[in-house]
Amino acid sequence: MKSISILGATGSIGTNALEIVRQFPDRFAVAALTANTRAAALAELIVEFRPRIAAVADADYADQLRTLLPADLDVAIVHGEDGYVQAATCEAADIVLGAMVGAAGLVPTLAAIDAGKDIALANKETLVMAGAIVMQRVRERGVKLMPVDSEHSAIFQSMAGQGPNRIREILLTASGGPFRERKICDFDAITPAQALDHPNWSMGNKITIDSATLMNKGLEVIEAHWLFDTDFDDIKVVIHPQSIIHSMVTYADGAVLAQMGVPDMKGAIAYGLSHPHRLPLNLPAPDFPRIGTLTFEEPDLERFPCLGLAFSAGKAGGTMPTVLNAANEEVVAAFLDGRLPFTGIHAIVDQTLNQHCRASGTDLDQIIAADHWARETARSLIRRQEC
Repeated sequence: MKSISILGATGSIGTNALEIVRQFPDRFAVAALTANTRAAALAELIVEFRPRIAAVADADYADQLRTLLPADLDVAIVHGEDGYVQAATCEAADIVLGAMVGAAGLVPTLAAIDAGKDIALANKETLVMAGAIVMQRVRERGVKLMPVDSEHSAIFQSMAGQGPNRIREILLTASGGPFRERKICDFDAITPAQALDHPNWSMGNKITIDSATLMNKGLEVIEAHWLFDTDFDDIKVVIHPQSIIHSMVTYADGAVLAQMGVPDMKGAIAYGLSHPHRLPLNLPAPDFPRIGTLTFEEPDLERFPCLGLAFSAGKAGGTMPTVLNAANEEVVAAFLDGRLPFTGIHAIVDQTLNQHCRASGTDLDQIIAADHWARETARSLIRRQEC
């Protein structure tokens, strides 16, 4: 029996993880659950899974959550960053699933590592912001960090059993999102509803917009750099519209190993939680005769300039990826609120990066300061554009 703390229990990754817990009650229990503001949804999960700790964004949501729970339920209700840290370091947890959205996942994940918890990581922003710090602490504490992003899980699986065999390159696949064939001159007219209509994957709003801009793939490039200790020049992005090959690894002899499956996050989540065992999930294998053809394209950086920004920020290193991530979070929120056009996402992130004075990024205080600076700068640029 493995006990899990799920950071981000009401989001797409969290809800899929809890489906796996339901399917395998003899293998998994729930130690802690967190949400942001969805108190009612979290209350239902608390009643069902009986965690020891539940955390929400602030004191008001904590009070709301308490009113929704039976009085005799034995669960500690906590809130804010301290509350998330308590959930991440819950003594009963064997593994922590990091599925919070954005920069909010960094501090709880570091706390879990420091507490000696194994990590199943879906929150790519943790490594984008502070990859050097995170990976150093993973090594120092001797914990296991399992990738839960489908692409990084695929890379991890493609490396299994390869021993000392040298990698030539990592190939990250991307569907290309809903605008792979749309005319670039029409991008200003893209609405949030159109950008949220992903052709293959069902995900949360923020990551779906990132997939439409290909910023998500750029963040995954930076994540892969840290997870697999691979130079940026040896990480390639390949557009694969069918989303059947989740990523590939090329070895020194030219052999390419790929991991394939239907586009469903439960496979990667289950593998991250149960490694090295594969659980008998109720997922079909790809129907290759029906699919017929798997196609691949080079990414068009004129159409998807955010991907180029991510490569540049990753290669620059230090606090540049932190700034990239923070500015992107702000502009995506502004786009979803109707305060910024789709093309403004790239433009504001680019301007924010150009104004940043890079620091080494080896100190957590530097990372947090760069994150705050980038958000304020991006908000200011957004306000100026609104005028």
